[in-house]
Amino acid sequence: MPIVLDPTAGITFPDNTTARTGSATPTGAFQLPAGTTAQRPTGLASVSIRYNTTLGYAEYYVPAVDNWFAVGNNPTINISYLVVAGGGGAGYLIAGGGGAGGLLANSTTIIVGTSYTITVGAGGSGSSTGAGSNGINSSFSSIATAIGGGGSGAYVSVGYNGGSGGGGSGGYSSGPAGGSGVSGQGYAGGSGGAFLTYSSYAAGGGGGAGAVGAAGAVNAGNGGAGANSSITGSVVTYAGGGGGGSGAVAGVGGIGGGGAGGLLTAGTSGTANTGGGGGGGGRDGGLGGSGGSGVVILSIPTAICSNNHTGSPTVTVSGANTILKFTSSGTFTA
Repeated sequence: MPIVLDPTAGITFPDNTTARTGSATPTGAFQLPAGTTAQRPTGLASVSIRYNTTLGYAEYYVPAVDNWFAVGNNPTINISYLVVAGGGGAGYLIAGGGGAGGLLANSTTIIVGTSYTITVGAGGSGSSTGAGSNGINSSFSSIATAIGGGGSGAYVSVGYNGGSGGGGSGGYSSGPAGGSGVSGQGYAGGSGGAFLTYSSYAAGGGGGAGAVGAAGAVNAGNGGAGANSSITGSVVTYAGGGGGGSGAVAGVGGIGGGGAGGLLTAGTSGTANTGGGGGGGGRDGGLGGSGGSGVVILSIPTAICSNNHTGSPTVTVSGANTILKFTSSGTFTA
């Protein structure tokens, strides 16, 4: 007869020894301790194995994650992520601000031993002759895809749709509309102001991850505010919209990396690795600012975080978690 241990406990396999807390007959089977799901022990110091009578299969315990897994299945871990797309570029001549890149923040379960692809989107280009371009998507494999920010049109044209929408440019009898944002990722851009005088043309601000862009009127609209994240252990604001261009008072970039609109000159670009939108070009033909590039940040329990990654992420520690900040595309293996 094989030895039967405590029927609800796991069998511990000590490191660096062939000793086992059980034995088997030479031609028989090693009899596992068995018990229900409710009888699972927790807080064990070593890898253990038992038969789960509730689920009908053998399972093993991983101390690093304090959880049981079916034999033959890789363990899973819960992690947090922040994915920010590239911000939209701004257009030429009293142009709206570029929309911020879409922002997604959540937690998910990943499989240990599996490789995940990280894509960091570039910011859209500003323009000296026409419309700015949309930012490029960022993604964490198939788990989360943030949509690039909407670019802003050139003189007397609407803002583009995106993660957050680009602002509308200054207009004639009515102000062109701002672009729309993606629900759950960002907000719409502000509409441009109608013509009042040559000096008071004013464009709308680009939308941000936390607020809509302000509409242009006598003064250009400010960029929409971004959204806060504490995934790195400190509160940082990402994905602010770009300010609108003007001939009177230019729009301010939204907090979170949005570029300022131009007055009689070029708008400024969004801040790199924030997904901020570019500032709109001013009245006298100013160049529109480019959008800021995106970023992907993962927060993983340090006890089981591997160093198997590409793309040269910045690695820091916050509490019990290791933080991987990707500013360029790469991979991560759990």
